[in-house]
Amino acid sequence: MSFIKGGGIELVLLIVGILALWSVLSQNIPNPSRYLPSPVSVVLSSYDVIWKGLLPNYIGQTLWRLVIGSAIGLLLGIPFGIALGLNRTVSDMFYPIMNFFQSISGIAILPIIVVWWGNSEKTVFVVILYTCFFPIAFNVLTGVRSTPMILVNALRTLGASRLRIVKDVLIPSAMPHIATGARLGIGYAWRAVIAGEMLAGRRGLGWMIFTAQDADLTAQVILGMVMIGVIWIMIDRFALRPIEADTIQRWGLVQR
Repeated sequence: MSFIKGGGIELVLLIVGILALWSVLSQNIPNPSRYLPSPVSVVLSSYDVIWKGLLPNYIGQTLWRLVIGSAIGLLLGIPFGIALGLNRTVSDMFYPIMNFFQSISGIAILPIIVVWWGNSEKTVFVVILYTCFFPIAFNVLTGVRSTPMILVNALRTLGASRLRIVKDVLIPSAMPHIATGARLGIGYAWRAVIAGEMLAGRRGLGWMIFTAQDADLTAQVILGMVMIGVIWIMIDRFALRPIEADTIQRWGLVQR
């Protein structure tokens, strides 16, 4: 308990130190409202967009895109990874292709997606799906391929069907990798939705940052950056990390 309290105090002191340094730098540079607004200016800008009802709307739009895009990525990536994991020849054939596309970031394919579908919701969702699909599929594939063959052979000896082996051995064995892949994939999707909103979306935190930059509203740009970081910390800390930890513990792979 004392360690937790000490860590909390250290975190508070770190935040206070960063805010103090930020304030000092803001007061000692020319034209701070353009280049580095003070923390007070950022807070005041948040009051302005909250009072107008813009900030809650932007956050809701971004979270909605994240949920829908990530859900589609999970629904496609998990079965795809399992299917590849069932056959080593097929997985070896697809592996370099998947590795090639994973090396091309979502922001790199965004221009061609805009050419195909313009500045639309479809463009943003395609970028989110593209970005989160490969980490999910790769982790699921790894989980299936790392299943001890002695378990698979044991069920084969007992006359189990291929479907029964998948349901009772391969999927349970791959669950920790599925949870890890989901956490990584959603993390990549979070960055993709911000990038997609900046260049092709309407509304959302990314769109707010992009339009604020065009209007020289640097305080709102910083506000958007802070909100992106804070929201992701909350999602990861209170949703994704507990699910991953519970999944690993549920399937008996924690060190005791």
